[in-house]
Amino acid sequence: MLSNLDPASALAVALLIFALVMVILFEATNGFHDAANAVATVIYSKSLTPIQAVVLSGVMNFLGVLLGGISVAYALVELLPTDVLSPPGGGPAVAMLVALFIAALSWNIGTWWLALPNSSSHCLIGSLIGIALGNAAVHARELSAGVHWAQLSSVLKSLALSPVLGFVLAAALYLIARRCIHDENLYEPPGANPPVWWMRFLLSLTCSGVSFAHGTNDGQKSIGLIMLTIIGLFPATFALDPQATAQLGRLPGLMREARPLITQFGDAERSQALDAMAAIEQPSPSGSLQQVLTLESDPNNSAPIAGRQSSSALARSSLRDSLYRVIAQLKYVEESHHVSPQQKAQAKGLLQQIGSSVQYAPKWVRMLSAICLGVGTLIGYKRIVVTLGERLGNIHLTPAQGACAELVSAVLITAAGFTGLPVSTTHVVTSGIGGTMVTAGAGLRYSMLKRIMIAWVLTLPITIIISGTLYYFLASPRV
Repeated sequence: MLSNLDPASALAVALLIFALVMVILFEATNGFHDAANAVATVIYSKSLTPIQAVVLSGVMNFLGVLLGGISVAYALVELLPTDVLSPPGGGPAVAMLVALFIAALSWNIGTWWLALPNSSSHCLIGSLIGIALGNAAVHARELSAGVHWAQLSSVLKSLALSPVLGFVLAAALYLIARRCIHDENLYEPPGANPPVWWMRFLLSLTCSGVSFAHGTNDGQKSIGLIMLTIIGLFPATFALDPQATAQLGRLPGLMREARPLITQFGDAERSQALDAMAAIEQPSPSGSLQQVLTLESDPNNSAPIAGRQSSSALARSSLRDSLYRVIAQLKYVEESHHVSPQQKAQAKGLLQQIGSSVQYAPKWVRMLSAICLGVGTLIGYKRIVVTLGERLGNIHLTPAQGACAELVSAVLITAAGFTGLPVSTTHVVTSGIGGTMVTAGAGLRYSMLKRIMIAWVLTLPITIIISGTLYYFLASPRV
């Protein structure tokens, strides 16, 4: 339906603007769910007022997004096949963006409306898998070849392991606190008076830690998606990192270094990558790199920033497409079992150098992500806070339980954010609270736990079906 859409048409621009609005809304609903987990214990224990907690969480989310890097952002983006991520001909990935955001946003809002803590990370990953499978169906490929399974396996392992660790470590920490700290007020649900000053301070500190960790991990996830959208809208400006001009001149040498690895160990897509490398290395003006360098060195080049059919936009989009084809093959080499450790290290080093030209995020994109998280938390925190505070266990959440769950969550999520592994803030915090409930002897409300678990289990298959179906109908030339 959209496969032959003119990249410069009013419809293409309108759909990309729609996608940008959708990703902003999705990041706000991320605040409904994931950022609300950070403020749940500090609000419910009356350590801070809701406004104070949300402001504190927003500031720490903002710092986490700014300081956390972008490794998680592109770990998710790289789940997509190269021809989806950077369509041939330099056109915008309109079908992918529309299908992705409709699937992820609709499920996020639906679970929030039912007051069920759900993972925005799972929404995104399910939607990305659906698009990859839908792309395989569009091109009549085997479904097993449509997904970057090695990358997906790494992502799913971190998502599956993190709530287990959250449950066990929070339960153990609560048991230690119970034996070492004997103030019974810390182990009873909050009444009219807030906890003692040091517990209020500790809860505020753990709220800050979880919020910062959330920014370093979940806050990054929408950054990659925002970048895909603005690259579609303004390819002449954002298809390549504007600060990486000096590095572009090194690309021919990097291509020559990467060629033997890809030739020997590449997968079925190696021929396209080798052709892309040849276009980058080509010294004549028709080479994709030479076109970009010539346009950037031309003082008379006044192509409009949003000129989607301008020579600058086409040249930059073409070079970006070529680089992603090379990056995909180098990742395959790095993960292959038939490659020596030295060659894997060489592939990893080349990935970092080549990827720096296309894997970046301007500060204003990070700021936009953080602002959306804060606004979403302010608007939608109450439903999730009540569920975690009152409906998860047979007794209401106590200050000690909240502190233990959030301290463990902050450590786990921060570690994942700086290692490039996406984890779910919702799953880690909810599991941590559940662990403290069990250790405290309060037990869990299994009716509520059952509803939460059903939502968790259904998230991946439902978002896969929605996004895959939408992408197939939007991208298929036969529809």
